Amino acid sequence: MSASVILHPGREKSLLRKHPWIFASAIKEHKGVVRNGDTVDIFADNGEFLAKGAWSTQSQIQVRVWTFDRQEVVDNGFFLRKLDQAMALREPIILQHSLTGYRIVAGESDGLPGITIDKYANVIVCQLLSAGAEKHRKKIVWALTKRFPDCSILERSDVSVRAKEGLPEIIQTLHGEVPDEVIIEENGIKIIVDLKQGHKTGFYLDQRDSRATAATYAKDKRVLNCFSYTGTFACYALKGGATSVVNMDVSDNALATAKRNIELNDLDSAKASFVKQDVFEALREYRDQGTKFDMIVLDPPKFVDSKASLTRACRGYKDINMLAMKILNPGGILLTFSCSGLLSSDLFQKVVADAALDANKTVHFLQRLGQAADHPVASNYPEGFYLKGLVCSVS
Repeated sequence: MSASVILHPGREKSLLRKHPWIFASAIKEHKGVVRNGDTVDIFADNGEFLAKGAWSTQSQIQVRVWTFDRQEVVDNGFFLRKLDQAMALREPIILQHSLTGYRIVAGESDGLPGITIDKYANVIVCQLLSAGAEKHRKKIVWALTKRFPDCSILERSDVSVRAKEGLPEIIQTLHGEVPDEVIIEENGIKIIVDLKQGHKTGFYLDQRDSRATAATYAKDKRVLNCFSYTGTFACYALKGGATSVVNMDVSDNALATAKRNIELNDLDSAKASFVKQDVFEALREYRDQGTKFDMIVLDPPKFVDSKASLTRACRGYKDINMLAMKILNPGGILLTFSCSGLLSSDLFQKVVADAALDANKTVHFLQRLGQAADHPVASNYPEGFYLKGLVCSVS
């Protein structure tokens, strides 16, 4: 008989709405022996069965739901079914855009909490971020080899959030032979992906649509690409007719790959430059020097990692947007982003509006941007929406 969890009275409401998280404070008691990652049955205080989920001994999210079906077993077949469902959702997108790099599984939004799976050409990269995902690693690999028999599999669970689950960071090959890098293609742009040392699982697949949008605004513009990483916004901008692009990042490796990406796509390297510098410092220098651009892309790393850091993060977003607005020519375009899930769309727009006031600029929001369609948001898990962007006209 499996272990079970009983919730405090009234704490079953979120589960009845099919939300997949149970916080430690909602749990009245647990029965039976339960170890990190074990599957437990979840009951309301009145004895009503609610779900099955993975127990975490250390996380504030003490249980993450696998299934709301009492008869469903979390076995090899369970993970294969989830993969098939996830791919059925994405196949039209993959075919429409001829993608060779895309997200297969987006965690809770695909009913697989704590699991991220991306495909880059013939390599699959997994992040197993929860105790339940860790427990079922072999089943997940089995399902992937069945669904994608020609692919090798790399685990990139080198993420600090695993510490909250009592798990160490780890990088390991799970199946086949994994090269150091591969080339993927999206919207006719070729992109080098550093599988073993690149950010996240190797690349920012979620910004695909925003990169395409950037190309539509870039014609005849002098572009500053901040936090450029491997220069893919620059590739799109040059393809869209930009007269020049400055790529700015603090990583030598990222800038070197950015240069290779521009060459790989037969774009005019003479129009691209590469600056290794802190973006905040550089924007202040440009402001003080009177250097101007026609278009700026601000795609910073996540500033918010907890509710406690939200106020500080808002100040950071405000400062960087204000500085960018001050170095845009009249009528210039600012594409600004936040990948911080704890920062809502409304609050992000307010921060950018406040930055416009401080910069003494008039800003019009032309478009709202978000994560690409292979990063869907399930209706029962609104937290799955994390990437938000604004296209601003600044005058």
